[in-house]
Amino acid sequence: MARQAVGDETVRQEVLENRAPSLAHLFRQRVAASGPREAFQYLVPDPSAAGGERLEHLTWDQTRQRTDEWAAGLAALGVEVEDRVAIASATRLEWVLADLAVMTAGAATTTIYPTMLDADVAFIVADSGSRVVFAENDEQVEKLRRHRSELPDVMRVVTFDGTPDDDWVIGADRLAELGRERLGTHPKTLDDRVDALTPEHLAVIIYTSGTTGRPKGVLLTHDALVYEGAAVDSVSLLTQDDLQFLWLPLSHVFGKILLVLPLQIGFATAVDGRIDKIVDHLAVIRPTFMGAAPRIFEKAYARISLMFAGETGVKKRLVDWALDVGSRVAAARENGEEPGAALKAQHALADRLVLAKVRERFGGRIRFFISGSAALNPDVARWFSSVGLLVIEGYGLTETSAATCVNRPSSGRYGFGTVGWPLPGTQVRVAEDGELLVKGPGVMRGYHQRPDATAEVLTADGWFHTGDIGSVDDGGFVSITDRKKDLFKTSGGKYVAPSALETTFKGICPYVSQFVVVGDGRQFAAALVTLDPDAVTGWAQAQGMGGRPYAEIVGSDAAHAMVQGYVDQLNDGLNRWETVKRFALLDRDLSVDEGELTPSLKLRRKVVVERYGAQIDLLYR
Repeated sequence: MARQAVGDETVRQEVLENRAPSLAHLFRQRVAASGPREAFQYLVPDPSAAGGERLEHLTWDQTRQRTDEWAAGLAALGVEVEDRVAIASATRLEWVLADLAVMTAGAATTTIYPTMLDADVAFIVADSGSRVVFAENDEQVEKLRRHRSELPDVMRVVTFDGTPDDDWVIGADRLAELGRERLGTHPKTLDDRVDALTPEHLAVIIYTSGTTGRPKGVLLTHDALVYEGAAVDSVSLLTQDDLQFLWLPLSHVFGKILLVLPLQIGFATAVDGRIDKIVDHLAVIRPTFMGAAPRIFEKAYARISLMFAGETGVKKRLVDWALDVGSRVAAARENGEEPGAALKAQHALADRLVLAKVRERFGGRIRFFISGSAALNPDVARWFSSVGLLVIEGYGLTETSAATCVNRPSSGRYGFGTVGWPLPGTQVRVAEDGELLVKGPGVMRGYHQRPDATAEVLTADGWFHTGDIGSVDDGGFVSITDRKKDLFKTSGGKYVAPSALETTFKGICPYVSQFVVVGDGRQFAAALVTLDPDAVTGWAQAQGMGGRPYAEIVGSDAAHAMVQGYVDQLNDGLNRWETVKRFALLDRDLSVDEGELTPSLKLRRKVVVERYGAQIDLLYR
């Protein structure tokens, strides 16, 4: 029997029912309500500052002034309501301004990852029918220039840092100049555009990252995105006094929704997409919350755990005691209880001596992290909770505008290992075969120019087939087991859920980067393993392999024995048919650049299995 997910919480229904007609209206409303308040922070070079950079700030009023100029410039270039405008850029302030300008001009954003190959960029720009492209730099401009003959719809390329040619490619300053001229002669240009927008107008086309084949363009309306912001606001997860650190790819739906939330709620957002600078920037920005993919939490957990494991004597006993106290407090709060007086007193001491120092590494003000885009090991989440850093999981897909379910710390109810409750207004149920189905305002209009693909996943009465296997417990908490297409059956007829094993292993082994379980049609499950280059350095030093190349380290008998020990721990908790009998250590880590991970750091399983087919075959000889 299909089971419906429900939750019991206080929901401010008026927020949902009175939501703005469009993102452009929502932006205008936010500026009217919060004009002089801070909207965005961003880092700029400054040789005299610590770290060579300083934080700059924009108010909502200043943000509107800049985006209005760009929006009017787009209108001057010939962009009309619902025309597509693409953005090919890393996460930075100009991405945000360009997106807001596209909305204000009444157009729809097409998102493009800056890491995409030029052929894929050309496909997305052409398939979407984009009329203008914002290109971050000369590298992105050249991707377009090489395929210009295939892009007849593109009137102009606007570059942030690249070189204009004053013909097809213009600079952002020139776009602003065109906008000022347009507003001087037609001052109501943008008011007319915003007034023309309705909830059903197209807001964005986000192309799925394409774990197989050509990506499909997901059509999301203004109402789908405005609803997401209003639904999160309605459960009081965030306030206007929060400060977000946004580094996620804005071409991904998770990043896009994290841009909608400040428009709805009014908090400030620090924007910088340099992944290698996240830890440094946390200390400078000192945010109160941040969204991230599980890999970020896994790496931080592994690094700090290894640091603690290296302590000795009194210091090690102190760390172990503090973590134990923290875990007992976290367990009580997970169950909706408050710790007793004695435990509270112990916790105050443990926090002062150990736990607060860990939080300082993350800026010292984090209220919670949001983990999305893939499953997070619940033991990793519980470890973070034990040091006072709550990581709440959410769930959604591009096709459901990202936020379908999320845990709610403000309600005192959250479940590690679950993705929480559905957002108010969204229905989630489990079909007879275990597939999770979703219905609500956040569900996509369909796939761009792909009615066949749309019909495969979207029923006539609005239920979207997610392709994920899930469950709902008695408290209404939703859990995700695996992708339906990733489940495989061994030659003995037993089903194995690879993602569940992979997530569990990442919580056991502090040195692992990727653990890819295989075994479809084979006699047993096996795995391809990569180690984290940073984490394994200290281990290699202790083994007398300091300074040796990564490939030599992972190819050693010592590395194989080390991983085998962690695989044995994994297998101790599995059914016999799930156990990983053999594994191969790869001579390099998987990467986005090589196409083995999506830009949001999810595994492209089919690519990896095909690329390393020979190594997999050897595991079964």
